Amino acid sequence: MRFLTAAEVARLADAIGLRYRALVLLAAYGGLRIGELAGLRRGRVNLLWGTVDVAEIVVEVRGKLVVGPPKTRAGRRTVGLPRAVVEELATHMGPLGAADAHVFTSDKGGILRTSNFRAKVWLPAVRATGLAPLRPHDLRHTAVALWIAAGANPKEVSVRAGHTSVSFTLDRYGHLFEVHDLELRDRLDAMRADGLKEAATGSVVQLRSVTPSQDDGPETAQDNPSNEEGPASHRASPAGSGGAPPGTRTPNRCLKRALLCQLS
Repeated sequence: MRFLTAAEVARLADAIGLRYRALVLLAAYGGLRIGELAGLRRGRVNLLWGTVDVAEIVVEVRGKLVVGPPKTRAGRRTVGLPRAVVEELATHMGPLGAADAHVFTSDKGGILRTSNFRAKVWLPAVRATGLAPLRPHDLRHTAVALWIAAGANPKEVSVRAGHTSVSFTLDRYGHLFEVHDLELRDRLDAMRADGLKEAATGSVVQLRSVTPSQDDGPETAQDNPSNEEGPASHRASPAGSGGAPPGTRTPNRCLKRALLCQLS
């Protein structure tokens, strides 16, 4: 398994030539398999929304090209792309073309045969950039690594890659998520430091802010010191108590006391 950096992807895209430049970028940032790239049609590319719809693949079986759907239901997916890759696709496709025409074709305009692509196009570009050994499928691994580095969680990676389960994603790429744990620890340290600072001044640490709206539903037990589940309008207030109007959110004194005890 090989992962390229963003700089190495750019070098490879430059070296491979204009005809397949967009293919390299789409594979490295969209995570499409080589068969999915060969099966991609113009009508499956939405330049306005910046997405590609993976619905067909091209595979070579005993020397014959076979076009069909992805192997699994998860493989049938829609993948969002960075704006820069969308712009490269727009340049590659041009303004005209039939919706059922393939986006990437052979040098003669036919369906892209992946064995010929590897031998005639891929290997010369890889050698020219000093990236050998490198397979086209390594661009898919690269895409996963770039998504994770950009902050994608395991579920997002699994969906984008078309994996059958999140557990498969973690089994294969779990080691790449270790940096997320380090970043989480740093954020927790920062939260604790802020909490100690607030506690020293006698104020309450705000863990999250909630903006009330007219569409808010019934208060939960956390919002309600009496632990009643019904809406505030269903609870009678003693006459002359001067309480807030029905539906008004009021501070939870019990929750404040609990937070102060924990932070002191």
